[in-house]
Amino acid sequence: MSKKMDLRNLDTSNPGSWPLPVKLFACLMAGIVIIGAAWYFFVADRRTELAGLVAKEGTLKAEFEDKQGRAANLEPLKQQLAQMELMLQQMLRQLPSKNEMPDLIVDVSQTALATGISNELFQPGPESAKEFYAEKPINLRMVGTYHQFGAFVSGVASLPRVVIMTMHNISLTPRAGKPGLLVLQGTIKTYRYLDDEEVTAQTAGGAK
Repeated sequence: MSKKMDLRNLDTSNPGSWPLPVKLFACLMAGIVIIGAAWYFFVADRRTELAGLVAKEGTLKAEFEDKQGRAANLEPLKQQLAQMELMLQQMLRQLPSKNEMPDLIVDVSQTALATGISNELFQPGPESAKEFYAEKPINLRMVGTYHQFGAFVSGVASLPRVVIMTMHNISLTPRAGKPGLLVLQGTIKTYRYLDDEEVTAQTAGGAK
């Protein structure tokens, strides 16, 4: 009958004297410890690094797709902007020119008189040039009925050139002692387009 191995009697200072099965088991355990340590110190760190790189790849991919989509839409947006600028220029060209502006102001005043409105004040002010157009304020005080003011607005809209009028600080109040009469007082602004030379000068002035 074979004797059982007593591990407690093994000489730890002389592993070479251990029985073969014990040596094999000790080598196996040492290998497991070495592999485990290698995994912990090297492979685990690499897996963490790999996870970070995968997350970064996802972020970069999303950023690339976003920029690619923007680049694909850039050319249509440029074309749309060019079309809008062309439409703006065409609309501005429908406004009165520099030479037509004096006659237009006279036409506006005459239109008010033709509807029966009394022009107590109709005083054009100095012109102010903007980027693509110029605006001219007119200080006025008109007296008339509600229907006469309506006819005046309709008459201005029927003038040969496009007339845009905006109102600033306008008040409409009853005429004292004159039932049915209203006083329209304040400032209106009319607009004209700038010719090519004026646009160039305006752009050069704004660039300084």
